[in-house]
Amino acid sequence: MKVASLLIAAAALAAQPRYEILIKGGRVIDPANHIDGVRDLAVANGKIARVAANIATSEAKTVVDAAGLYVTPGLIDLHAHVFGYSGSIRPDDTALPAGTTTIVDAGGSGWRTFDDMLERVIKPAKTRVLALINIVGHGMTGQSYEDNVEDMDPAKTAAKIAERRQHIVGIKTAHFGGYGWAALDAAIAAGKISNTPVMVGDKIFTGTGRTSKEKLLQRMRPGDMHTHVFNDRQLEVVDRMTGKLQPYILDARKRGVRFDLGHGGGSFLWPVAAKAIEQGFYPDTISTDLHSSSIMGPESDMPNCISKMMSLGMSLNDAVLRSTVNPAKAIAMFPDIGTLGEGRVADVAVFALRDGIFAYKDAWNNKQIGANKIEPVLTLRAGELVFDRDARAFPEWRKVAR
Repeated sequence: MKVASLLIAAAALAAQPRYEILIKGGRVIDPANHIDGVRDLAVANGKIARVAANIATSEAKTVVDAAGLYVTPGLIDLHAHVFGYSGSIRPDDTALPAGTTTIVDAGGSGWRTFDDMLERVIKPAKTRVLALINIVGHGMTGQSYEDNVEDMDPAKTAAKIAERRQHIVGIKTAHFGGYGWAALDAAIAAGKISNTPVMVGDKIFTGTGRTSKEKLLQRMRPGDMHTHVFNDRQLEVVDRMTGKLQPYILDARKRGVRFDLGHGGGSFLWPVAAKAIEQGFYPDTISTDLHSSSIMGPESDMPNCISKMMSLGMSLNDAVLRSTVNPAKAIAMFPDIGTLGEGRVADVAVFALRDGIFAYKDAWNNKQIGANKIEPVLTLRAGELVFDRDARAFPEWRKVAR
């Protein structure tokens, strides 16, 4: 009797599906593993269990038909705002429906306020929320705070990073309205102590005592990132008189400085982007600078930023690289994230690629027409279905709706 019971139990166990979710028949683009082709993707226990052709549907509890769609690693937004800044938005409401499974809050908190962000934003979120903490101890809470050199403490900033290394991936400096390099120098000092990168977004107005050339070639280090790459108020990528790419931009890239899109509500301009890209200069990473003023008007979420880059000549594969592998490497999180490698966390995005005529806006609401548009269809975060636009994981619902 015991043998029979064991055989029955073993047979029942063998009949159980191996995978929780099977995304079937999509075109998988996974630059980290050099995959670009139709594959099936299986998920078990929150991890990528298998990526292969023709995985049997009987092996999965839930099967998602992704024929005609694109399957990528969950997107990584290197520059967003979910804490501190007056325009902060909720990560789960805005990231997950956009195929974005990881966001980096860029400077909302400082060493004084990060623990508050940890409790109020990071821990409750399903989205993976990381942070570049502000060199200003109070964070991005207004000009009077951000101009306060006395609140820029490299040692305390580095100490907070060491304490919360799981969540803090670097340092941010931005909005400093004073004269000279006090904010940037303090941020870089903190970066040296903590061995983390600095994201820079400061002004280069006349009278600030700052220039793009000195900043990129003499102040910033290899691995540091300059965001808002196509906003010529913070970085002069192309000469304003000739439209030619500045030679020091290429020199900075050669020495390891990274350039980030950081679209936002004022930092992506068609004339600057088009002239730079015509001369072969693309951003290393695609990010949104998403906040309450940029999410609706300029529409700077990750799929729209990718679509805008494609309208300027970037291929979809290059855009995926700059939205997954490159940002993961920039914050020393690769290959833990940014890949569909077997055994990695199952952060997965599924997109449709539409052909047509689409009007895209820059940060100043100037329009340009594009022929393609990336639209999010489904998102998995750590193997959990967190967005399903068309109820593809529930085909019976789709039949009823029809």
